[in-house]
Amino acid sequence: MVGIRSYGAYIPWHRLDRQQFLKAWGGFAIPGERSVAYYDEDSVTMAVEASMNCLKDFDPQEIDGLYFATTSAPYKEKQSAATMALALNMRSDIRTTDFTTSLRCGSTAMLMAYDTIKAGSANSILVAVADCRIAAPSGMMEQSLGDGGAAFLLGNKDVVAEILCTYSISDDLVATWRGENDIFLRGWEERMVMDEGYSKIVPMAIDGILKKSGMKKEDFTKAVFDPPGDARRHGKVATELGFKPAQLQDPLSLFMNMGMTGSAMAPQMLSAALEMAKPGDKILYCGYGNGADAMILQVTNAITKLPERRGLTKHLSVKKSYDNYESLLKWRDIVPLEAARRPDKQHIRMAASWRDRKVLLGLWGVKCRKCGQPQYDNGAMSTPPIRICAKCQSQDDFDDYCFSGKTGTVFSYTHDHLAPVVDPPASVVLVEFEGGGRAFFDLTDRDPDEIKVGTRVEFTFRKLQVDRGLTNYFWKVRPARF
Repeated sequence: MVGIRSYGAYIPWHRLDRQQFLKAWGGFAIPGERSVAYYDEDSVTMAVEASMNCLKDFDPQEIDGLYFATTSAPYKEKQSAATMALALNMRSDIRTTDFTTSLRCGSTAMLMAYDTIKAGSANSILVAVADCRIAAPSGMMEQSLGDGGAAFLLGNKDVVAEILCTYSISDDLVATWRGENDIFLRGWEERMVMDEGYSKIVPMAIDGILKKSGMKKEDFTKAVFDPPGDARRHGKVATELGFKPAQLQDPLSLFMNMGMTGSAMAPQMLSAALEMAKPGDKILYCGYGNGADAMILQVTNAITKLPERRGLTKHLSVKKSYDNYESLLKWRDIVPLEAARRPDKQHIRMAASWRDRKVLLGLWGVKCRKCGQPQYDNGAMSTPPIRICAKCQSQDDFDDYCFSGKTGTVFSYTHDHLAPVVDPPASVVLVEFEGGGRAFFDLTDRDPDEIKVGTRVEFTFRKLQVDRGLTNYFWKVRPARF
């Protein structure tokens, strides 16, 4: 039996009311709000967040591969999945792959993972999907997009949703695209895209998998397929296919509250369906983009034993609504800002970053063998390794200790209003960790007025800087959301 063992999702804390687009550019606004990745987030950090949510109560060392799917990868040449594997503390002898360039790359990655496991080449593979696409200011596409991610652990044991059947179609219709030198998305005339693409290809894929499996539409508890730009067209296609409203994993509420999240949209909808699924439910899933990938899943009794995930529902419920459109322009580097009157930042030290990758990306510290005191050195690249226990002063007597996944409380903090940061003030906290240990970290996703000594915080994987096209990732903390 091969299928989904666990699922997870992520939506950024920040949301922008679409009325702000109206105030900025005139015209009219789509109702609702859209999710906005913070200035230190991108598709990689959101995929790591969704993966951490998915892997709760699972040992990452037992996973045989990581497939990362996105249309907004930070690199044209460099694998992002390898960076994510370090952040998630996975083994080095695994298969890591990036899937990109199509809005159905998440669905394709899931099918490739399924085929790999079914063929016996792996026992479990993590599939992480996220998008942070940029549209040109003043257009309707800018309003309709959203940022977010989803993740699924596929395997051949303890499966919560077995994959019974798969079916794919390839199609070369140009809908949205981004060329080699494009920053912003481009889109073709919506009526043609919908009439000749989505409205024909999705029904073709669904009819094809129903014919292949011998199942009927009424056999399914939920039908999950994403609307690539027009939520209304989703309803029209569903009606023409013969699905009842109760069978649909409705994308309209998601669109109203987070927008179209690109390659993550269909996977996020599947994650939401699994949150509510019961043993015996059958789910029809279809991801669209330059064709379509369809799957039929059957929920097993194992889903009742899977611990509760944060999932899509909880992430939607926790947010900070912004009424400042200019923040979006700053966070995406769409408008140039006056440079800080300070010395330029130093270049990323590539050799040092590689040498200390376990400490920096994996968040590994040490734990004293004698007294059990954990210690973390987040100045690893500029200070010697820890050799003396801060508590009992024993020397060179440590075991490795991973701080990833730990929570803590604010022991002290500062808000620097003069620091050259994108969203001042620069908030830095001294964290006292559960289980012991203290270290300084940047604080993100915070309201400065709400931070106080004793505030509970959790780790989050973020960007520090981009230098010569290379993104420097590290860990920050944020106020615990749940």
